[in-house]
Amino acid sequence: MMYWDIFFCFLKIGAFSFGGGYAALPLIQGEVVGNYGWLSMREFTDLVTISQMTPGSIAVNAATFVGTRLAGLPGAVIATAGCVLPACFIVTLVAKLYLKYRDMTLLAGVFDVLRPAVVALIAVSGADILMSALWNHEAILALKDVNLRLAGIFVFSLFLLLKFRMNPILVMLLAGVIEAGAYLLE
Repeated sequence: MMYWDIFFCFLKIGAFSFGGGYAALPLIQGEVVGNYGWLSMREFTDLVTISQMTPGSIAVNAATFVGTRLAGLPGAVIATAGCVLPACFIVTLVAKLYLKYRDMTLLAGVFDVLRPAVVALIAVSGADILMSALWNHEAILALKDVNLRLAGIFVFSLFLLLKFRMNPILVMLLAGVIEAGAYLLE
């Protein structure tokens, strides 16, 4: 029964995560944290971090991670298959339809409507992850409960990314070095 739950969970995520991995994060969070309770919000934040640090799609990496955590290698294969199968079918169908109807204005209108919705999904997921990273609790209690060291690393990283257009991988490595240094100094 667990295998079916894992497969069906990631089949739904794969079928409805339009806009890529970041747009899938609210769906993954809703299913894995909310509906099934397989991960806490803190564990979900760690999952997002791991998924971003490893090559490949965030959704596929998340499926593999959750599947492995719940049921080992068979769980990873089942979760990954559930996540990828809908995309294979949908992309094939959309490509076929797009090639046939690409000059149709209705299709262009549909894509115009989907873009802001995808941006909203990414923004909500980003805000949830930011709150989970900066506060040490599942729920935000007060400004005084914010982890100032992590907030400083966030602001510094944001500054490097926006002002200097620094490579995100280097920013992640630098943030890790700063946190490791702060941990060793404690």
